[in-house]
Amino acid sequence: MSDRLPPLTALRAFEAAARHMSFAQAAAELHVTPAALSFQIKSLEEHLGAPVFRRLNRAVELTPEGVALQSGVRDGFDLILAAWRSARRQAQSNILTVTAGPAFTAKVLAPRLFEFAQAHPDIDLRFSASLRLVDFVRDDVDAAIRFGYGPDEGLYSRVLMRDWFAPMMTPAMAKLYDTPEKLCSAPLIFDDSVDFLRPRADWAQWFRANGITPPKLTGSHFSHADHAVDAALSGGGVVMARSTLAAGALNDGQLVAPFDIALSTDAHFRFVCPLGHEKKPQVAAFSDWLDKKIGALVAQLPEKQLIPVDQI
Repeated sequence: MSDRLPPLTALRAFEAAARHMSFAQAAAELHVTPAALSFQIKSLEEHLGAPVFRRLNRAVELTPEGVALQSGVRDGFDLILAAWRSARRQAQSNILTVTAGPAFTAKVLAPRLFEFAQAHPDIDLRFSASLRLVDFVRDDVDAAIRFGYGPDEGLYSRVLMRDWFAPMMTPAMAKLYDTPEKLCSAPLIFDDSVDFLRPRADWAQWFRANGITPPKLTGSHFSHADHAVDAALSGGGVVMARSTLAAGALNDGQLVAPFDIALSTDAHFRFVCPLGHEKKPQVAAFSDWLDKKIGALVAQLPEKQLIPVDQI
């Protein structure tokens, strides 16, 4: 039997049809007619000498030959796509794509990116604000900023900064709630985006750290950290905020964190990229710039007595 491969278009048609288990959906994805896709699969079966699909009344299923072919074809196209993206990134060496969470992008990166653009006019910086864990093999991304515990196996990863958590409010509201005890009656704002932290760094833990039995905790809940900070900026209440994301508002006086005690966790922001890519000129340039900006941001933050949440 000859090892001569069938046409690539036939293999592509088979991969799509096997993934969707539908000739119609596969044809729509590949922008061909169902008849054209059926012809490609028929030519593949003639090349193989065996059917790869059983045509049922209103569905299809893989034959044993189709099952044997599917995983290899799928993996082969994944490798081709990864190689294509890698080659394209090499050809577009001036493009740097970075992903970070929406809150970090909005509060830390976006207000300062013009400075990077001015310092590096030769680099076309592109940002993707997403909480999805990027796959550097499949996605057109050069580096990521992640928050949590890690680990980042098989990747270059280093700590950017560590957060602390504390009540933050406008200066006007701070005059009304000038002791931890008075916060028991304040309108509270909750950042639900950090509910994954264990132990939790939340209002109940902060009250306990101050020797106060937590009251019945009610208030406004936000799924995005930057929205919670914005609610406090508008005077809508007191937010249990992360120092990183509120740093700009703290440093310019729009928000204050008037109490000494803050909560700390093992979670942290990390700079992540494929191993070896940290030495690429555009990645290294962004990494160095980020270190300087983060360092300047942290240096302006008020000093706090940090209480680890796992010791409360």
